[in-house]
Amino acid sequence: MNYHVLTLFPDMILQGMHTSIIGRAMEKGLLTLEAVDIRDFAEPARKRRVDDYPYGGGAGMVMQAQPVYGAWEDTVARIGRPVRCVYLTPQGRPFCQETARELAKEEDLILLCGHYEGIDERVIEEIVTDEISIGDYVLTGGELAAMVVMDAVSRMVPGVLTNDQSGVDESFSEALLEYPQYTRPEIWHDKPVPPILLSGHHANVDLWRRQQSILRTRERRPELLKTAVLDKADRKYLAALQEEDQHLVP
Repeated sequence: MNYHVLTLFPDMILQGMHTSIIGRAMEKGLLTLEAVDIRDFAEPARKRRVDDYPYGGGAGMVMQAQPVYGAWEDTVARIGRPVRCVYLTPQGRPFCQETARELAKEEDLILLCGHYEGIDERVIEEIVTDEISIGDYVLTGGELAAMVVMDAVSRMVPGVLTNDQSGVDESFSEALLEYPQYTRPEIWHDKPVPPILLSGHHANVDLWRRQQSILRTRERRPELLKTAVLDKADRKYLAALQEEDQHLVP
């Protein structure tokens, strides 16, 4: 996977991504990252300035179309073929695990980071293929959102995780939250590890974890159960939980 981030703050992107699992994946050549400074494509007379006042009035400044287009055009020319361009914006479709899995199939991704009050709509219409939001809130710029997307997508790239199963057995892999995890010591603050995890019986451990995922999802994100992949045993367990709740109603 090759990431190309169009940004006003390239150092923020580069420093934020060259650490931990993602950094090691870059060292192995599984991922590459370039941060393209949009200011490099500003008109010379403007001395790297890329924003201006919005037509129609209003607070703040708007990023101009031409510097953004120049950065995108130069990047696509170097790649040598059309590439998906993802614009990080609160107006985009919500980012989820399925979207990360979808984007991970690409060889190259361009991520466009806005700033100020946004970007001139005309260049968005011309170059952007996907608009993505990481949540219903506003950030000062798209850089943090771009790093969130790259981190999630990178985990889906083969070889990035040391254990390939780690990308599967985690929250949202089947529209279920992940089961609780434990490690040594066996007892901490008088709280023991669930005995089933010490039993050595792998089938029983798998069953317990599956049921814990269903239970946790039901308690914390019940709306996910509408699209969760559940087999007959899962549905039976869920029905038992619902029946238990009915008995608890006074």
